[in-house]
Amino acid sequence: MPKDLDRDQLFNFAETHRREYEDLLQQFVETPTVSCDPAYADDIRKGVDLTVETLRRFGGKVEVYQASKGNPTVHGVFGNDKSLPTVTVYNHMDVQPASKETEPWDTEPFVMTKKGDSYFGRGTTDDKGPALAALYGARAALEAGIPINIRFLWEFEEEIGSPNFEKIISRAARDLKTESVVVSDTVWVSRQRPASSAGLRGLTGFLLTLETGTTDAHSGEVGGAARNPIAELMRLICDLYDPTTGKIKIKGFYDDVIPPSKAELNDWENSGFSAKGFKKAHHLKLMRSEDNLEVMKRIWGMPTMEIHGVVGGYQGPGVKSIVPPRAEVKASFRLVPAQDPKKIQQLLKNAVKQLNPDVQIHFESGAPAFRAVLTGELPQALKRAMKFAFKRDPVFVRDGGTIGAMTSIEQVLKCPVLFLGLSLPEHGYHAPNENFDWQQASGGMVAFAKYFEEIAKLGRQK
Repeated sequence: MPKDLDRDQLFNFAETHRREYEDLLQQFVETPTVSCDPAYADDIRKGVDLTVETLRRFGGKVEVYQASKGNPTVHGVFGNDKSLPTVTVYNHMDVQPASKETEPWDTEPFVMTKKGDSYFGRGTTDDKGPALAALYGARAALEAGIPINIRFLWEFEEEIGSPNFEKIISRAARDLKTESVVVSDTVWVSRQRPASSAGLRGLTGFLLTLETGTTDAHSGEVGGAARNPIAELMRLICDLYDPTTGKIKIKGFYDDVIPPSKAELNDWENSGFSAKGFKKAHHLKLMRSEDNLEVMKRIWGMPTMEIHGVVGGYQGPGVKSIVPPRAEVKASFRLVPAQDPKKIQQLLKNAVKQLNPDVQIHFESGAPAFRAVLTGELPQALKRAMKFAFKRDPVFVRDGGTIGAMTSIEQVLKCPVLFLGLSLPEHGYHAPNENFDWQQASGGMVAFAKYFEEIAKLGRQK
């Protein structure tokens, strides 16, 4: 084992490669790898090509795996010495849609704009900036002679629920064999408090549609006789959950929920979380609660139902007095550990059939909740690496979001999964003016390099 990595030297490494990192991040951000819209298929292909080129330029051997449909997953291999420990870094390189015409972006979303030490643009923090920080961390560790095999698994379907990821890694399981996986796609509590996720909520997305006619009808001529699909769907939503409190009314929905333990709640209370800071970071004007612990319970420890959009009727200026023929509600559940997405789907079907049997349900992407490894040598190594880089003890909290690939990785590759996230609440996951910053990027490079050294010291896990 070479001499222990020096913190100052690692930050000097980061500073030396800063311009290179920023140029590379710009290339990735300006390749709009939007996975939910088929119109971006060419950009997905360009993103895959850029990923392959980048990993090869860093010295990796690269394979591209793909199912019969959907987007590929790219695997980069740095070292293949069977006597050394092997760790895989997972990230996703696809992004959410963005438009300056329909969202309050201050800059063009697919043009990276640098403002001081911050980088604005779609994908900067979710998840291209952290992914590249991990890659530079690997370069720093390998150039320092750390004896370890490092792999990168970069997916292009995470933002649509990873529908083909499990098929891909199942077929390539022998090539993807690893002793552990670390993920840099989660959010800290605040800039002052490094955080590692102890779990993720699951997701079940769905569409509710109701068609009561074939064309817009004059409300004066048919109003009172015609059924209004928008109004009926609004009523249905309020029968499914209370929009004021967030409580879900579907029979059996909460049956399998395991509330956070006293130990978890104690950790959360000592995490430095601030409801006021959370509110400011996410640009919220009103919340259901201003109590710190209650907010943490709601975003980390309990399931939710959310309405994402309502489609139907007249959307222009003024009032067009019609009864629309069709309406659609876009919605989802966030689920907690022990809740089965298939069971939840059936409960929803039963409820809708009883409340309004004319409504059609179409299920979109989904994934179960996930619990990370919290005991043993690896979590302690991760905590040491984060403290080494950011000079603060990290806390283990949960993340309210979903990464569909995590359960697949754990089941197929049969290895522990940990989280070394780098993003902050104010970085704006999925939001207009999404951004990342050099402080988190450079700290991430140092943290990952140190984590690789810590794993090397542990040796190959039997």
